[in-house]
Amino acid sequence: MQTLITMALKAIGAIGEGQTARPSEIQDAFNALVMMIGSWQQRRWTIYQTIDVSLPSTGAESYTIGPGADFNVPRPTRIESGFFRQIPIGGTPVDRIMDVIQAREDYNRIPVKEIAAFPRYVFYDAGFPTGTLNFWPVPLAGIYQIHLTVVAQLQAFSTINDVISLPPEYAEALWTNLAVRLGVLWRLPVDQDVKDLARSAFNTMTVANAQVPRLHLPAQLVGRGRYNIYSDQVM
Repeated sequence: MQTLITMALKAIGAIGEGQTARPSEIQDAFNALVMMIGSWQQRRWTIYQTIDVSLPSTGAESYTIGPGADFNVPRPTRIESGFFRQIPIGGTPVDRIMDVIQAREDYNRIPVKEIAAFPRYVFYDAGFPTGTLNFWPVPLAGIYQIHLTVVAQLQAFSTINDVISLPPEYAEALWTNLAVRLGVLWRLPVDQDVKDLARSAFNTMTVANAQVPRLHLPAQLVGRGRYNIYSDQVM
């Protein structure tokens, strides 16, 4: 960690070869790095992995997500995708995709929210520090398993002595983009070469993380087609 911060400080001319930054400068740079990571956490293309989190249905109308909640994981800012797994007794589990309702205004348009049946939609109220998941129809208890896809959490740094544990493409993106931020923080000019390197490293990182879902059109637009084994539908 300290090596990365030292490289960023050298890139903007805050320290020279053989010089050591003051503890207050190191702390300011570390704080800027933590804030930068927090900003990257909110962008899908800066996250290297999505994860699946699951929970058996209990018949509740809503579930919480966050540390110590029903879904005991770090609170996500959004739900990327979701599906329900129906678990029949002695049979083969069947997965059904759910649509994510992006806005409360659309969730409010559902006239009867307490109806219990096979769930088709999920609305996520991204409260803090705990979010709330509302499913419609309400999933019955005991026969479903709820699966949600959320982005993984980037490494959270607590001290300057932490060892960076991220994919290789993050290393250059971290120190170059930190250098640009430190130039703004300390009112120092940042060379165009540093800015170009920061942009290139950031683009390399985002290209490595890119996951673009296949385009699916409504059946009314494409007509009849082949059977899709994943969705149990004619596509």
